[in-house]
Amino acid sequence: MQSGTLDVVGIGNAIVDVIASTDDDFLAKHGMNKGAMTLVDEMQAEIIYAEMGPTLVNSGGSAANTIAGIASFGGRTGFIGKVRDDALGTEFRHDIVAVGAQFTTMPATSGPATARCLVLVTPDSQRTMNTFLGASAGLGADDVDAELVRSAHITYLEGYLYDAPSAQTAFHLAAEIAHAAGRRIALTLSDPFCVNRHRDAFLQLVNRHVDVLFANYAEATALLQTDDRAAIVERLRTLTDVAALTFGEDGSLIVAGDAAIEIRAMRLKSVVDTTGAGDLYAAGFLFGLTHGASLHDCGHLGSLAAGEAISHYGARPQTNLRELAEKSTFLPSGG
Repeated sequence: MQSGTLDVVGIGNAIVDVIASTDDDFLAKHGMNKGAMTLVDEMQAEIIYAEMGPTLVNSGGSAANTIAGIASFGGRTGFIGKVRDDALGTEFRHDIVAVGAQFTTMPATSGPATARCLVLVTPDSQRTMNTFLGASAGLGADDVDAELVRSAHITYLEGYLYDAPSAQTAFHLAAEIAHAAGRRIALTLSDPFCVNRHRDAFLQLVNRHVDVLFANYAEATALLQTDDRAAIVERLRTLTDVAALTFGEDGSLIVAGDAAIEIRAMRLKSVVDTTGAGDLYAAGFLFGLTHGASLHDCGHLGSLAAGEAISHYGARPQTNLRELAEKSTFLPSGG
């Protein structure tokens, strides 16, 4: 494989999403933290699934959603993630390859089943996730395709995957491979509860390896132990080269060196499902970054992709993002 043939390679959980509408009473009954992601075992997943209403089933996983978004923009992508050799694993492999991503990770032939995420969407469009990590938690250093990582301008790491010790080793290995090849590392913090579990390790990872950081305000607050926006911005300047800090409907802030660039959120008639908003924001931003766009335009591409994601159920684009970008003024000339 020739160096630099891919824009972004994602490393993350290979998950199939099972999405259903629900209400706050259902969340309370099962003791769920609204708007958060909670890890569950296989038995808990089966109990919740049995009580869910009609479902929509899609391949998911945070980094995989980002990779699908980049591909929708026309980007060249790859993905590293672990599935089992079962029906859901076959579905995930089909879907990630179908969007145009290179997926070389071999499936597990024993052990837990392919991961699934039970996504409950309440009338206020908030999504509460219950995730059985299954086979995806088995990703390790041996699954890191060094040539795939070397080939990509940016390797994108999913914070959710950091719960597994073997995945932590894989992250650090991938970062070392990427930087030795003159490439960059991006990380999404994924969830404040995830950050709270691994705060010190995340700080070390960001300080040592991360060139581009994605976080929403709650995640940044958990990482830096302050809710003061100015203090967060100043700390991010010292931690990483570029940080994209998102505020939901209030847009985002791009922090890089002395710059702090405010980006407006897309204005929509209605919000259907916030699942994948952060994933698709990262997709637009990384597509722009790997195609020579300014940080201002990277942020607007992220906002555009996030807006598309929350206009329908499911985390992956249902409208071609390149076509949407071509109607805007922010598509990179090299895109």
